[in-house]
This record gives sequence, structure tokens and C-alpha cells, in this order.
Amino acid sequence: MTDDDIALAQRLADAAGDAIRPFFRNAFDTERKADASPVTQADRAAEAAMRAILNAERPQDGIVGEEFGREREDAARVWVLDPIDGTRSFVAGRAIFGTLVALLEEGRPVLGVIDQPIQRERWLGASGRPTTLNGAAVRSRPCAALDSAHLATTGPGYFRERDYAAFLRLSAAAGDTLWGGDCYNYAMVASGHLDMVAESGLKLYDFAALVPVVEGAGGIVCDWQGRPLDRDSIGEVVAAGDPRLIDAAIAVLAEEKP
Repeated sequence: MTDDDIALAQRLADAAGDAIRPFFRNAFDTERKADASPVTQADRAAEAAMRAILNAERPQDGIVGEEFGREREDAARVWVLDPIDGTRSFVAGRAIFGTLVALLEEGRPVLGVIDQPIQRERWLGASGRPTTLNGAAVRSRPCAALDSAHLATTGPGYFRERDYAAFLRLSAAAGDTLWGGDCYNYAMVASGHLDMVAESGLKLYDFAALVPVVEGAGGIVCDWQGRPLDRDSIGEVVAAGDPRLIDAAIAVLAEEKP
């Protein structure tokens, strides 16, 4: 991962934002995918814009995108794209969705961007460097006690039944729980406004960009067994601004209840 990669990730987010903004709170076509999730003209236009840049400038790199699938996914370097993470919020005119751009090297996320194109907020995380928001370094906040932690998740409908029961145990142990937010929750962890996010059922394009952003701000992101996330992870994600929260959170998520 180089400075050129970081500059390219920023240009990808710029291109996606340029494609998205004309549709926001405006007329656009919406369809339902096989899993009943929505997809809009804006999703497709944004991903197409990013792919055009990558195919022109990095033809040797792989691409994994939510809307247009996989190209050269066995490459040593793979760009992972989610043009609008939080399409339901976008459709509702709520500016808490985000464009996600990640770079994997040998299957591990080393570069991530969370871009909110309406509010013009951009978090950038890169391995070995501090996470920034619009160019200024940000830090997660200290919170060592689970019962003091502000926990967030997108919504109950995203969990499988067993996973939702585990999340409810975590919510009961936490100090407070907020609902909604998609990738924006992880940006709030990086900026020190939330303490923890727990979710399951995520795809690679949902979580790859989040890892460098949260970890570059001093936090940690792993699966529900405490393992680092990579391209083979099954989509269980827990992120904490204070790494001291992780062991307690994993213990609660792993409890077996009759």
C-alpha cells in the first residue's frame, strides 16, 4: 500500500460522490434484489464510475463490488467497493449512508475509506497511519467498561435469529444501544462518539473498509471469536473504540442460553 494507493482511493470516493449527489432527495429508479434489499440508479452509477477508474489505471488489480460482482478476485491486491452502504437511508433522504472503498493485500484490508458525500465527511484509514477525517487525525475514546459503552447496530432484521439473541445479550450488558447507521456507526467509533458496533450477516464489501478506519483511530475490529477480519470472514463483526472492551463483548456474544 503506497501514497499512490491512498490518492487513488480518494479519487474513487470523489467519483462515487459525484455520481450520487444528483440523485439524493431527487427522482431515481429503485429495484429489489433477490435478497429483497434495494438498489438504485445511484448505487449502480457510483460503482460504475469507480470501476472505470480502476480498470483504466489498475488493470492488474482485482475488484469486488456489491453491484457488479468480481473481477480478477484472485489478484494479490483487490479493491473492494460498496457504492452506497445504507441504501435504505439514501432512499429515505437520510445522509447517514456512505461509500466504502477498501484495498486488500493478500486478503487483508490495508486501506479503507468511509465517505459521506452529502455532508462531505471522509474518514481515511491506512495501515501504520493515523485515521483522518477530512485530513485531520481522529481518535476513538477510552471506555473500558461494557456497562458504560454506547453500542450501535443497523437493525434487528439484519441478524439471524441466533445472532440476534446474542446481540440482545450484548445490548443488555452495554450502557446504551442506538439503532440505525450502517457504516456511519463505525465512523462514529473512529471519531470517538460511539464505543462499539456489533453486527452479523455482513459481506466483504460491507466490512473491509471499516477495519483500517477504526484501527487507525486506536480501536479494534474482529469477528465474534476475536479473529482479525479478512476476505474469508463470515460476516460477524464487532468493533470497539477501546480494545479493552473486546474480550467482554466476545464473552457475552458467546454465551449459551437455554
